[in-house]
Amino acid sequence: MVTTRATVAEVWSWLADIPDPEIPVISLVDLGIIRDVAWRDETLEVTVTLTYSGCPATSVINFEIEAALRRHGIENLSLKRKIAPPWTTDWLSDQGRAKLEAYGIAPPQAAGGPQHCPRCKSQSVERISQFGSTPCKALWRCLDCLEPFDYFKCI
Repeated sequence: MVTTRATVAEVWSWLADIPDPEIPVISLVDLGIIRDVAWRDETLEVTVTLTYSGCPATSVINFEIEAALRRHGIENLSLKRKIAPPWTTDWLSDQGRAKLEAYGIAPPQAAGGPQHCPRCKSQSVERISQFGSTPCKALWRCLDCLEPFDYFKCI
C-alpha cells in the first residue's frame, strides 16, 4: 500500500478535530500537546507532549490520533513522545482558553486562580478545593451566582 501524502497543514487540521478525552470541549491541538507534525521519508511523525507523565488518558490520546489519521488514509505513522520541555498551560491556544470558559471551566491564569466566574463573570470567587475532577483542575465557587466551577490550574 502507498501512504497518502497529505500536507502537514491538512494533518494539523485533522488533529484539531480530535477532542481531549478528559475535557472534550477542546482539541488536542488547542490543548497544545501536539508539538510537531512532519514527514520522515514515507512515515508521518506526530510528536506529542502529554500534560504530565502520569496522564491516565495517554493510551486513549494515542489511539485517537492513530485512528483519526488512518481514517484519512495515513498508513505509515509514528507517534513520538517528547517529555522535554514539559507541557505548560502557556501552550493552550487562545481559542482553547475561550472554549474552556464557554464550557464553564475557568482557564488558567498566571495569578494562580480564576479572575472571574466563567458563568456569570463575577469577580467574587473562592477556592473550595485545590483538587478537582482531574489532576489539572481545582474546584472553585462563585459567591454571587453560588455555582461551583472547575479552574484549569496554571502549570
